[in-house]
Amino acid sequence: MPLTRHPHDRALLGGDPTDTKPESGPTEGFLRHRALIGVSAGLAMAEAVALLVLVPAATSLAPQVTALPPLAVFHDLRWLFGYNRSWLGFAAGAFVLVAARSALNASLVRLAWPRGLPAPNPRAVFAASLAFTVLAGLLMVPIVTLVFGVAVLPFSWPFLAAVPVMLAIALPLSHGGVTTSWWRRLPPGRAAGWALACFVEYSVLGIVLPRLPAAGAVLMAGLAGVVNARAWYSLAVAVAEPARPRTRPLIAWIPVAPLAAISVFALAIGTTRLIFDMAASPSQAGLAAASAGAAGFAAVASQASETTAPAASDSRAAVLVVAGFGSSCCHAARDLQRAASDMLVQQFSYRGLDAAGKPLAQGPSASDLPLSELGDRLATQVNRLHEQTGRPVNLVAESEGTLGIYAMFARHPGVPVGSIVLLSPIVAPGQASFPRAGRQGPGVASGYALNWLDRLVGELSPFGPEGASRLLDSVSTVGARYAASATRGKPHRWLAVVPLADAVTLPACTMPQSVLFVSAFHGGLLGDPAILQTVRAFLGGHQVYGQRDLRTAAELVSSAAAAWRMPLSSPPCPA
Repeated sequence: MPLTRHPHDRALLGGDPTDTKPESGPTEGFLRHRALIGVSAGLAMAEAVALLVLVPAATSLAPQVTALPPLAVFHDLRWLFGYNRSWLGFAAGAFVLVAARSALNASLVRLAWPRGLPAPNPRAVFAASLAFTVLAGLLMVPIVTLVFGVAVLPFSWPFLAAVPVMLAIALPLSHGGVTTSWWRRLPPGRAAGWALACFVEYSVLGIVLPRLPAAGAVLMAGLAGVVNARAWYSLAVAVAEPARPRTRPLIAWIPVAPLAAISVFALAIGTTRLIFDMAASPSQAGLAAASAGAAGFAAVASQASETTAPAASDSRAAVLVVAGFGSSCCHAARDLQRAASDMLVQQFSYRGLDAAGKPLAQGPSASDLPLSELGDRLATQVNRLHEQTGRPVNLVAESEGTLGIYAMFARHPGVPVGSIVLLSPIVAPGQASFPRAGRQGPGVASGYALNWLDRLVGELSPFGPEGASRLLDSVSTVGARYAASATRGKPHRWLAVVPLADAVTLPACTMPQSVLFVSAFHGGLLGDPAILQTVRAFLGGHQVYGQRDLRTAAELVSSAAAAWRMPLSSPPCPA
């Protein structure tokens, strides 16, 4: 069908209003754009080569260098947030990335423009692309901050919240900067469809690229660049001939596309607050643990109560349960005590012990502790249980509790511990870091943004403005070192039960057989009867097994998610 355009629109684009000659067809027209194909594929291959040499773990990001506008901005921001070393460097990097991205997008628009239609004015398109890049960058900052936070403290809820919100922002902005009037309307369905298709493609490439030899990975990145070129061409065709909207002049100036993207944030904030309110009831304890993590390093649990200390002559096998962030003491050990009635089960209190050796009652906010203090208090309670029973103490820890075990072994390597079960473990913490407040260093701007976001979420949650600041600062400083030292010294029997959802944060490693995967989300495993039976069997000396298909699924999910994580050097595989 012949394409037509209103003369006024052609004049804005800087072309000849009388030139309406169409191309013969979309496929044939695309193949004639050899410069577009060459630039898009060439840049993707060049980034693939650079990443294979410098940051091999981030090779899956290479095809995104010539992605459609919003996905390309998300690609750039992750590099900026991952490698800033000072505020001046961050500002300079932001300026360079905005200018370079605007120029590249404007060039791709010009190269992708259908022949036979008036070419857009380069200056006008660059200005539109510049405005879009700044707007999209500002909208993406909270999303990239969450992804950076996942690199500091790896668990799945923030990542599972960040990626869908990023995509929800990208779809209404998929045509951003292509014309001077992009902001007045939502994108054509074809443009949003290509953005969604490219998102799926990059996720699949996250699985494929790391499994190819270097030459094959570069070639595959080039093929992905060709797909990017096809997406750019379809986007240009879609916006070059839009149906002229019949709206009043005042309505025509409403920024429809930006408002649609901004509404995503309003919806996310409102949903976060609603989930916290729903989780505030004690009957919603399981929902509380899940919703808090999704909102960004926070949780809600039931009210605190005390437990009694064991008798000095009690010689049963002792089990210390270390619940995760936002937990209360001391209800979390009850289900395991019912499942292991022949064992002495006690819950760890983040506040420590009283003079009689009983765990102190605590509320959810007590778990915001530096790792050093957490490790010391955990060692104190383990030693106290050992004195009372005369036997090594078995540990069952969930989420933040696993960080406490790392810290305890790093600071107290001789602590009398038997078997260890890690539920929803924090694997490879501290992949990214940031300096303490008021200091310069790697990640200074990223850390500031993360602390700001943590305070915002804290205001929405029951924890107040401090949120998880002490925990985040501590993991950033010593988390990686404590985790690396956890397996040194005396060997122990370890079992890690990893929810399949947490695979989105796992390093791309072959997991040892002592790691079992289950169909679940992060947190809440202490209340799962089937998981507690597995824990009871392991503590009783039995061999336990997981599902092989879930292990395979976890490896695929981890690789696919790597395309949307921070581009960092390869994190260490868990010992």
